[in-house]
Amino acid sequence: MPAVDRRLIARTRAVRALLLRSAALGVATAALVVAQAWLLAGLISASFQDGAGLDELRGPLLVLLGVIIARAVLVWSAELMAHRAGTQAKAELRMTLLRQVVALGPAWLARHRTADLEALGTRGLDALDGYFTRYLPQLVLAVVIPVAVITAAVTQDIVAAAIIAGTVPLIPLLMAVVGAGAKAQSAKRLVALQRLGGHFLDSIAGLTTLKVFGQARAQADLVRRTTDNFRQETMGTLRVAFLSSLVLELLASLSVAVVAVAVGIRLVSGDLDLSTGLFVLILAPEAYLPLRTLGASFHASTDGAAAAEQVFTVLDSPLPAGRTGVGLVRHQAVDLRVDEVCVSYPDRAEPALDRVSLSVRPGEVVALTGPSGCGKSTLIAVLLGFVGVDSGQMTVCGVDLAQLDLDRWRGTVAWVPQRPYLLAASLADNVRLGRPDAADEDVLRAVHDAGLAQLTDRLPHGLATPLGERGAGLSAGERQRVALARAFLVDAPLLLLDEPTANLDGETEASVLAAVTRLTTGRTALIAAHRPGLVALADREIRLEHATSLDYR
Repeated sequence: MPAVDRRLIARTRAVRALLLRSAALGVATAALVVAQAWLLAGLISASFQDGAGLDELRGPLLVLLGVIIARAVLVWSAELMAHRAGTQAKAELRMTLLRQVVALGPAWLARHRTADLEALGTRGLDALDGYFTRYLPQLVLAVVIPVAVITAAVTQDIVAAAIIAGTVPLIPLLMAVVGAGAKAQSAKRLVALQRLGGHFLDSIAGLTTLKVFGQARAQADLVRRTTDNFRQETMGTLRVAFLSSLVLELLASLSVAVVAVAVGIRLVSGDLDLSTGLFVLILAPEAYLPLRTLGASFHASTDGAAAAEQVFTVLDSPLPAGRTGVGLVRHQAVDLRVDEVCVSYPDRAEPALDRVSLSVRPGEVVALTGPSGCGKSTLIAVLLGFVGVDSGQMTVCGVDLAQLDLDRWRGTVAWVPQRPYLLAASLADNVRLGRPDAADEDVLRAVHDAGLAQLTDRLPHGLATPLGERGAGLSAGERQRVALARAFLVDAPLLLLDEPTANLDGETEASVLAAVTRLTTGRTALIAAHRPGLVALADREIRLEHATSLDYR
């Protein structure tokens, strides 16, 4: 069994339950297949006997009808069970993938395309439908039914049983040879799908910028070429599937023909009676049918298997070092100390931080300045636990940051990023992001402290007004003040602000600065800043430079 099959079985309870139930249904189906062949052969043989009337055949006919109905019910039950198990298994894998991405954190996510993960978690895993609903149940039948057929044939005709036993293994062998090419083709098709999804998402997200710079048509041509590449990969996958199915069908048909010739010769020579010969002839195709169906189902499952392999690649990514240490008192004054901290990224030749040392006293507001890329945002990301340090130490109230429980530590921090993310939810829900259980009056107070009173008065339903995706309908300054309202509501002793006035006009910047002034009062704050107005709010300025050591302790 391929490694991806073993891992899917190990990772998802629904798949294990599906295999057990499919095995039980497979045994029952095999018994019905043998019974159906036996009854049909007996009826045909009896109809050629002298004196055989309808009354004598009515009983076996009714039994045969019952066997056929029972077999149809088992097929229907197996498909229903497989569809339900497939839905549950995909849900399990999606939640496992989501939990892993959350555990890996923003630093890992920044090195991977979000569009690729979106395509993998949606369309990619949807391709597992064929794997769960067709391939796995058919895999069980392909094992159980040929064994049952060969066992039944041995009791009646050893020659036919030997032919079936000798030719049946040829089909899985051919499937294994063809499967390697089909698997590689499906993996290429999935990559093409992810590339297409990424380009399309980028085009839609940056449509305004593309139109302004006159690059909309060029981007449309790129999407067109990517679509054509996806079409070619899809046709390549279908070509492999159709050609291999033709070979499998031909091999199965020739195997049945060999059995039929052997039985026919012995029937003519009188070495085999009609009832036994008919039983073997009716039973022989049933031995190959599950394998032929499995060959077709295998190609339907390759896209899903390729997606599952990529999911397991994400699941195998090493998690950041666990934090099982202590937390801080929620409202205690916070002081920070950074000692010889070095941080580097795999895709950058120079370190983002090189032997940086600084300290922030309780209640002090410190502005981090310097050119873009000098490490201001990296330092904030380290304090948030998103990025690990290569060397050096950060201490919070005398406790090593590496020893703090991250969840409890983040509960003492309020973070305002340069580009805050707003959910497609109500204004109140967006403000409550850090305190989901906050009362309405607390939310309203935070909104007023952040200078959003005019916005709530303008919105048709006030705080209950739903916002568009990424805060569509709000200006840049209003989105920034929503992030400040979150920080007011959290009421944390430590503030980390990353360029909160970037890309704002003068009037909007003044209102945001007023809100920042109210927010930093009585709190320890570290502010990444470019604008002079924001630097003026700080008690002290620390300037970072590119890949140079500094000591501001």
